Amino acid sequence: MSRTDSPIKEPMLLEERRAALGLAAIFALRMLGLFIVLPVFAVAARDLTGGQDIAAVGLALGAYGLTQACLQLPFGILADHWGRKPVIACGLVLFLAGSIVCAMANSIEAMTLGRMLQGSGAISAAITALVADLTRDSQRSKAMAMIGGSIALMFALSLAIAPVLYGWVGLGGIFWVTCALGLGAFWALFRLVPAAPTLPAVVPGTFLQVLLEPRLFRLNLGVFILHAIQIAMWVAVPALLIQLAGLPLQNHWMIYVPAVVASFFVLWPAMMQAERYQRMAQVFAFAVLLIGLVQVGFVVLFGAGVDSQFLATASILLLIALFFTGFNILEALQPSLISRIAPATGKARALGIYNTLQSLGLFAGGALGGWLLQTGGYTAVFTGCGVLALVWLIILLKWPAKVPAKTPA
Repeated sequence: MSRTDSPIKEPMLLEERRAALGLAAIFALRMLGLFIVLPVFAVAARDLTGGQDIAAVGLALGAYGLTQACLQLPFGILADHWGRKPVIACGLVLFLAGSIVCAMANSIEAMTLGRMLQGSGAISAAITALVADLTRDSQRSKAMAMIGGSIALMFALSLAIAPVLYGWVGLGGIFWVTCALGLGAFWALFRLVPAAPTLPAVVPGTFLQVLLEPRLFRLNLGVFILHAIQIAMWVAVPALLIQLAGLPLQNHWMIYVPAVVASFFVLWPAMMQAERYQRMAQVFAFAVLLIGLVQVGFVVLFGAGVDSQFLATASILLLIALFFTGFNILEALQPSLISRIAPATGKARALGIYNTLQSLGLFAGGALGGWLLQTGGYTAVFTGCGVLALVWLIILLKWPAKVPAKTPA
């Protein structure tokens, strides 16, 4: 990728800012509705009929991700044919229906059905494709950064408010809150987001074109690795906070929230470097390297056997902040690159493939993290994550992404 010595200063247009903020609001409201259940679900589900079956509770919690992985690509294809907004609206209807089923569920089977309905509204590809439609190439990573940052912030916020909310309204009440958040996303879609442009006709062969394109394949592999690392790490991180930092589970938000907020102070300057100074490849590789170094830091921290809880807490806070910095940068850059490389007639299906690999990475990360923890302990988990990051970095350095100056037609 070429690099220029002088910055390219192109501020976001009003319509671009409105589109980015509106779509970030949809993502944020929907993701908060999903994340807010996670910190309390495993405990709260015990009160449901059949909730004493740990495997059934795990299935109910994971059912959302399973239907997401299965339906991301079909929804992406439909978004290329029917348009972005109609598909997003259909997905939100399914999300609302699932939330209502979960709110009224009195058995673990009904809860599982509701979670599957929630996940069947797989609209991530349609939303990111609409971002690409409504922003110029030079502003796209900024828009994606708003969305990626909003997701990370909602994750941290859910950790802080979920236990309090559960104490007030219970598990059913949380799902009614989720339903209200879904209605808020509906309002944002039709009141905040500008009208979508007319899509070009889909040409035969587009699916194979986006599936087999080498640069897209490497980005899809990258998002799989990124989310596998994320989930595998969080198999071990909560236990480290309890063992090394002496923080009970309900206080872990005191680490997560400051770490996520601190990462935003690096995210925006990094996006400026990537877009304004044409350093996309360098910033991308830096973020992957940063995630790899975080794994090394955790291996050293756990192996050193730190006695001071203050030092352990400060070290874990720093490492998690650095992780979210790299994670948020990659969450912004990767879909932006996908939308630039994919043909205009296949953006949503390209992003559908991307989001499918993302969901599969979440599943694989949980399985890998659990296996590594069981067989080799915490050091094995972080070593395995470090190896994945190293493989990704080698691929990046050997085959750097050559991004077209303009979105291909």
